[in-house]
Amino acid sequence: MSASSPPSHPASGGMLLGFIGVAIFSQTLPFTRMAVAELDPIFVALARAILAALPALALLAVRGALSAARRPRGGQWPRLAVTALGVVVGFPLFSSLAMREVPASHGAIVIGLLPLATAVFAAWFGRERPSAGFWLSAVAGSALVVGFAVWQGAGGLQHADWYLFAAVVLGALGYAEGGKLSRELGGLETISWALVVSLPVLVPLVAWLALRDLAQIAAASPRAWGGMAYVSVFSMFVGFLFWYAGLAKGGVARVGQIQLLQPFLTLAGGALMLAEPLDAPTIAFAVAVIAVVALGRRAAVRQTAPVPAAAKTPTILPGRIH
Repeated sequence: MSASSPPSHPASGGMLLGFIGVAIFSQTLPFTRMAVAELDPIFVALARAILAALPALALLAVRGALSAARRPRGGQWPRLAVTALGVVVGFPLFSSLAMREVPASHGAIVIGLLPLATAVFAAWFGRERPSAGFWLSAVAGSALVVGFAVWQGAGGLQHADWYLFAAVVLGALGYAEGGKLSRELGGLETISWALVVSLPVLVPLVAWLALRDLAQIAAASPRAWGGMAYVSVFSMFVGFLFWYAGLAKGGVARVGQIQLLQPFLTLAGGALMLAEPLDAPTIAFAVAVIAVVALGRRAAVRQTAPVPAAAKTPTILPGRIH
């Protein structure tokens, strides 16, 4: 390569990977709502993790990551447990419970607070120290999301809102811890091991739920199982391959800003799949949020310690994992 070749921009690559992950995640609530319309929400939340663990185990085996020399070590195991608590159990459980009570569009607005919560966790116990400009961008974007919710009439707290707030807190915790861990294990290994470590707890619980609700499960329609398939394969596994790779490459706080787009991608998916209205004010809010995300990208995010040279960041392309 010549000396005049343009330098690579890992943060920009991280933003692209993060966006792909968010685009996948953005359809989680509509597909969850399809599933919980006919299946128990606790069963949906926990069984999807078990289904996602199957391809995770297969990929770990193909990559040789199950060998003693490649497994997580020491303090990485409890950190994987924290990641699993947030993104494998906590977020799916509380969001599934909420989808029994409120529309996906309402959930999408509340879940829009995830970027700010993720940045708070990153600043609290991570290596990242966002600048004042970054915090202003994060707060402004979150304020836009809340303003949109108030405009839509979703400002009054409902029972399901408490489920959604719990999902936000636990999801942000899992995103921040998983994002840090992915710098050491790699994005693919992080979500795969998080799914695997949850199996000893989830398998007996899901088996009991399946036996209890056997008739309901057998009577579920293809639409419900289609929703279950999406949240199991894409929301619970494929999306995280892109998401954690993006967090590792571009930084938890900065790439986490892309989540501000998630409510509007969810609304767009609802308009396409469920014929929900998508009006001019909604588009205006989306444009404003995109502008804030662009400003957030430019705000400084200082790391208090360098990323180890041995840290792995997998290169992930659509349809192919390296």
